[in-house]
Amino acid sequence: MYLSLFGLNEKPFAITPDPRYLYLSERHAEALAHLLYGINEAGGFVQLTGEVGTGKTTVVRSLLAQIPQNAEIALILNPRMTAPEFLLTICEELGIGVPDYATGSLKDLVDILSHYLLRAHGRGKRIVLVVDEAQNLAPEVLEQVRLLTNLETNTQKLLQIILIGQPELREALARTELRQLAQRITGRYHLCPLLRQETAAYVRHRLRVAGATNDIFTPHALAEVHRLSGGVPRVINVICDRALLAAYTQDRHRVTTPMVRRSAEEVFGRRVLPWWLPYGAAAATAAVLTFGAITLWQFGASAFARTHTVLVSTAQRDPVAHAAAAPHPAAGPAAAASASSAAPTLATLLAAHTTETDPDSAFGKLFALWRAHYVAGSTDPCTQALQQGLECFVQHGSLAQLRLYNRPAILMLNDESGAAHQVVLSRLDDTQAQVDLGGSHTVGLLELSRYWFGDFVLLWRPTSHHLKPLSLGMRGEDVRQLRERLEQLRGVKATESPSDVFDAQLGQLVRDFQRSHRLAVDGVAGLQTLVVLNSATAEPHSPVLLASSVHGS
Repeated sequence: MYLSLFGLNEKPFAITPDPRYLYLSERHAEALAHLLYGINEAGGFVQLTGEVGTGKTTVVRSLLAQIPQNAEIALILNPRMTAPEFLLTICEELGIGVPDYATGSLKDLVDILSHYLLRAHGRGKRIVLVVDEAQNLAPEVLEQVRLLTNLETNTQKLLQIILIGQPELREALARTELRQLAQRITGRYHLCPLLRQETAAYVRHRLRVAGATNDIFTPHALAEVHRLSGGVPRVINVICDRALLAAYTQDRHRVTTPMVRRSAEEVFGRRVLPWWLPYGAAAATAAVLTFGAITLWQFGASAFARTHTVLVSTAQRDPVAHAAAAPHPAAGPAAAASASSAAPTLATLLAAHTTETDPDSAFGKLFALWRAHYVAGSTDPCTQALQQGLECFVQHGSLAQLRLYNRPAILMLNDESGAAHQVVLSRLDDTQAQVDLGGSHTVGLLELSRYWFGDFVLLWRPTSHHLKPLSLGMRGEDVRQLRERLEQLRGVKATESPSDVFDAQLGQLVRDFQRSHRLAVDGVAGLQTLVVLNSATAEPHSPVLLASSVHGS
């Protein structure tokens, strides 16, 4: 309907997967690297999880398009089945003939599959089982999956298994009865939604593939698409499709922010407020409170003057009674000192410094810790960071992870009323955290955990402007720097010309580093590994989170 208005050849935001519209963000590329590593390396499981609509199917399709010639893939898209049905489906995917008598027998099916895997191994073939929607696997089927990894030779596993599913898969594998399966997972990766700049690039990419020759969405409209979709590609597609239709009905050649907002209301079936409304309400509330405080002060000043007049008059009439009623001179300072020694609670700080907890204020403080300049109301913070050699790292995690990354961060807090606050965490120890609200204040970790549910963003300074997962077989300056940093941590004397090839030796260094820092041990230097390594080899005077760190000023 709207194609001719925008000069498009086809609908750019269809929710059906189309390889021509493939857009691999940094996270999708890293997830794909983990899966390819799982195919190329023998043994164990690889687990990929992500929320609904984050692009797991896109990654699977990319994987199938890049499988090595020596690999055979058995892809199971609907794993809601019994254990015999599951084994039978694997045989069907691999083209293995199964006699009628064996279709219901677990032993016969495992024997048939084992013989096929041994023959394939003899031909130099690698067999890979990919299970999509793996959160739907029944416990008895998951146990059968574990038993399949027992099919092995003296040197390697005969079957590589990749489990792909929603976050519920992680919860299922965390159960005690499945701990043996969880222990065999050699690589884990959780696919997060797109960042703001990635959402904009994603929308522009799909429009270009569909034939667009100019920017149809305004920059503010793209920012609104990201805010309302949360960076989830499937939701982005639905909102953008409705927004193009809204522009068509108004005969407008550009999609604006209000159009995006109205489209999101149609998609979600509820009213969507502008991003600035909470801040406007907070400002209005602050104005009312200020006005009330001034009025109360004026009233208090008048009352004090009247009281003072009465007291003077009383003292003149009865000096003895006045002296008995007056407080002891020493009591006031002592009480004041006692009151001032009590540290303010986090709730008190949030209420007193609401104007400092908006995104611009928080990023301004975080940039200052890095001696960088932040311009409020300009381009988005991560773009400004990139222009100054910094990178945003957004994650949902824990205090343990923050200690591991060892960088100041913006925590997303929610107070008792549900209002959102962005607060800079600048220091952290075993029992307390230091937050920047009207200056530096210390709060207990238990109190902080009442308001923080795991969302944070930090800045770091990478050594390369082209971040990408580094894995076996790659080469270049990034690989050379990776080798130098890992050898530096191990106390190995630097060579004059370190190798720039990601070989088996470097892979072992990466795995050792990941193991020592409780990261997923997969031998791939992905984003998390690079951030932790960057912190572990931080330059002097760079901001760190742990007070005991040897780095920093």
